[in-house]
Amino acid sequence: MGAHLLFLLLSLFSLALATVAGAGIGAGESTFQYLKLPLLHNRPFPSQILSSDSTRLISLHRRRAQLPVTSGSASGTGQYFVEFHLGTPPQRLLLVADTGSDLVWVTCSACRNCSERVPHSAFLARHSASFAPVHCYDEKCKLVPHPRRVACNHTRLHSPCRYEYFYSDGSVTSGFFATETTAFNASSGLPVRFKNVKFGCGFRASGPSITGPSFNGAQGVLGLGRGPISLATQLGRRFGNKFSYCLMDYTLAPTPRSYLVIGDSQGGGATNGSRMSFTPLIHNSVSPTFYYIGIESVNIEDTKLPISPSVWAIDELGNGGTVMDSGTTLTFLAQPAYTRIVNEFKRRVKLPQPAELTPGFDLCINVSGLPNPNPNLPKITFRFAGGSVFAPPTGNYFLDTAPDVKCLALQPVASPAAFSVIGNLMQQGFTFEFDRDQSLLGFSRHGCSQP
Repeated sequence: MGAHLLFLLLSLFSLALATVAGAGIGAGESTFQYLKLPLLHNRPFPSQILSSDSTRLISLHRRRAQLPVTSGSASGTGQYFVEFHLGTPPQRLLLVADTGSDLVWVTCSACRNCSERVPHSAFLARHSASFAPVHCYDEKCKLVPHPRRVACNHTRLHSPCRYEYFYSDGSVTSGFFATETTAFNASSGLPVRFKNVKFGCGFRASGPSITGPSFNGAQGVLGLGRGPISLATQLGRRFGNKFSYCLMDYTLAPTPRSYLVIGDSQGGGATNGSRMSFTPLIHNSVSPTFYYIGIESVNIEDTKLPISPSVWAIDELGNGGTVMDSGTTLTFLAQPAYTRIVNEFKRRVKLPQPAELTPGFDLCINVSGLPNPNPNLPKITFRFAGGSVFAPPTGNYFLDTAPDVKCLALQPVASPAAFSVIGNLMQQGFTFEFDRDQSLLGFSRHGCSQP
């Protein structure tokens, strides 16, 4: 849900358990070096990808744990769902995991006798002994946006902090800001519990992004952005302010397991840090939630494309730049760069076009009748700031959109004020580690889980 929208890409509707290592967190709790959770993926339809990504990009551009994760693909969505246990005793919910937003919020119900409700359809605050609304006069209440029409009564003991969280497409969720105890299932079968996690208890939701088909099966959103109330920030302080993930090739069968890790990925066995390449994470004060990186140049094979550095730059108003986003499936590039890249691919790719073009894609090829259904295609290379080189395999940017049809999985961003996005399809097969203390993004082909 980019700084207010939903989508963490591909995976399969299945449940997973967290692997926990290390020792000792706070009084009466254990501290862990890392939390490691499996991510599974299923392939969404291209039309669903384009629709979801387009809605998300509109939201991202206008908007100014590791936990068990399951995919919404089986319900027609292209998101990662996180299994989130909230309250005492724990109530199981599925949340959309989102690196492009900060607020953790769940659909809440105020009903007392909920025996006739669909199980897990909402969080029942009245049934939790650890639910604690934040008072509107509490400093924590300043961390979330408020409806201005609601005045805070400082003298009342029970005057909750009300929030209203808007999305650029007109969607909105509102409710009470609160704290709760969360629990994640460990591989040992024992729960790992964290107290006083701040979240939004949402009683109202409206708008296409959170009531439409893209939200099917979810009861809220898990924000993993750079802001102070994201789960990556709240738990990250206990895990070295790092998190990482590895997304495997979704076309393989059986689908190999991917991982999301909160904590030190080296300690989690994800990769050897000496084999990682690094690029700085750039802070944009206008959009502080997002994980920006710098692009210095783009090559197709051995040809460096004549793209001005200004195409990739963040201007003085905070516009432009490039965001690394696990919540967007395709890669979106500023129009001048997109045009150069697509034209160079068209110049080099000599294979026939399909009889019917896939709507929304500018370059598609017909591979029927070829001795190899995965022909050699031109390779793209990104040179990031700091000199690191990101060279994804061609399967990361040529998408199977129909039998015997492959399309270049890039999209243009027409607005000069918008930013580019490296989507999760382009990221497959790499471990990405977000070191928030050092403001570095590390990446490596080594250490991703194997099929």
